[in-house]
Amino acid sequence: MKYLFSFIGLISLLVAFKSIDTPPATGYKVGDIASDFKLKGTDGKTHSLSEIKDAKGYIVVFTCNHCPYSKMYEDRLIALHKSYAKKGYPVIAINPNDPAVVEEDSFDAMKERSKEKNFPFLYLFDDGQKVFPKYGATKTPHVFLLDKKRTVRYIGAIDDNAQNAKDVTKKYVELAIQSIVTNKKVDPNFTKAIGCGIKVAASN
Repeated sequence: MKYLFSFIGLISLLVAFKSIDTPPATGYKVGDIASDFKLKGTDGKTHSLSEIKDAKGYIVVFTCNHCPYSKMYEDRLIALHKSYAKKGYPVIAINPNDPAVVEEDSFDAMKERSKEKNFPFLYLFDDGQKVFPKYGATKTPHVFLLDKKRTVRYIGAIDDNAQNAKDVTKKYVELAIQSIVTNKKVDPNFTKAIGCGIKVAASN
C-alpha cells in the first residue's frame, strides 16, 4: 500500500510539472529573431512579412477555421487588427493545420471563412506545415508578437479569457505592444496559449 501511495504521488507531481507555463522545448523563444516566410493567402497571393511596408511589428497568430477557441477569438482578432494595423502592428493569421486531418481547415474552407467574416487581415495557409514548427506554435490560437526587426517580444494567449470577451481583465497582446511602443520591458512576455492542438498528419 505504501508503494501505491508513492506511485500516485509521483504521477501527481509529473502532472503538476507538465502543467507549468513554460515555453515549448522547440521553436522561437522571446528574444529570438524570426525568419521571414512566403505563404499563400486567401486572396490568392503569396505574402511575406517583409512586404508589409511601414510595419513597426507583427502580430503573428496561428489559428484555424474549426477550433472553437479560434472561433471565439475571430472578432477580437478583427478588432485588434483594426486598432493596431494603422499604428504599424498588423495581424497576420496563419492556419497551421493539415487539411487531411481536419477537412474544415482546407484552403478552400479558409477562403470561405475569410469572406464570411470579412477578415481585414492576411489569412495564410502553412502548406506543408513548415512555418509553425519554427515558431514552436502548439495551439490555435497561439500568438507570437514580433517587433520591427522581427525579434520575438511576446508569446502566448491573446488575453486572459477565451470564453467571454466581456470578462477579459488582461489584454496580453495589447499590453505587450504598448510596452514596445513606450520602450518598456514586456511583462509578461510569455503566457500559456489556450486552444486546440495543432493537427499534424501521422506521416509527418
